[in-house]
Amino acid sequence: MEIKNEFELAQSQVKHLNTTPPPAILLELYSLYKQGSLGDVTGSRPGFLDIRGRAKFDAWKKKKGIASEKAQLAYVQLVNKLTP
Repeated sequence: MEIKNEFELAQSQVKHLNTTPPPAILLELYSLYKQGSLGDVTGSRPGFLDIRGRAKFDAWKKKKGIASEKAQLAYVQLVNKLTP
């Protein structure tokens, strides 16, 4: 199966997980999804009071330079570990 199709399938699977993953895993999923679908982070870092937004921005920024296909593959692998 082509990685793009697997990536899209993983996106639907993650919405139906039995339990909510810990915050660190959620940030990893978010950053891999964003890097895989949009590429490198854009815009400016959210303000000091936006703790959640800053955490998401920082997680995505750590993925800077990773090719979209590589991020998509990592996302699929992580979702596969989370699904029974």
